[in-house]
Amino acid sequence: MAMPDDPAWRLLADRQQISDCLAQLARGEDRRDAGLISACFWPDATTDYGIFAGDFAAYLAWVVPGSDAIAVTQHILGQSHVVIEGDRARVETQVSAYHRIDAGDGARDVWLGGRYLDAMERRTGDWRITRRMMVYDWFRDDGPAVDWSQGLMGMAFSAPHFTGRARGDISTAFFADHD
Repeated sequence: MAMPDDPAWRLLADRQQISDCLAQLARGEDRRDAGLISACFWPDATTDYGIFAGDFAAYLAWVVPGSDAIAVTQHILGQSHVVIEGDRARVETQVSAYHRIDAGDGARDVWLGGRYLDAMERRTGDWRITRRMMVYDWFRDDGPAVDWSQGLMGMAFSAPHFTGRARGDISTAFFADHD
């Protein structure tokens, strides 16, 4: 579809592409999907998460396959403040992230909240991240994780796919099914 020759339409399209990129990246990190993640960063990008900093290749090797100790992860994105200047953008996005972590003494449910500070560029019509920094605002450890093996609220699940997981999540098959 041709884009109307109107700066307001261009701005809306740019903002939507940026939003789609950020949502795809969160999904890629949750599913540990190298293809989804790679489509959101330019190859020359850098990242700094405070606990990991490096170029994009090193980041990808770190986040995929991810730690075996983190069986479930979910990134929940909030509002984004977007400043577009031509083919460059600065974006601050609120994030809450849940992780089920087993450091050897049983699974624990932990939450953190913060903001992604992303420098983005449009190249060949695509918006992708060139630099990402994570700023942490809060952290909460909810203690021992809920045991999903018995179902939910005393009712058994009819199949194991009803609980989320970083690897082998049912959503991967859901999006792969084109029927």
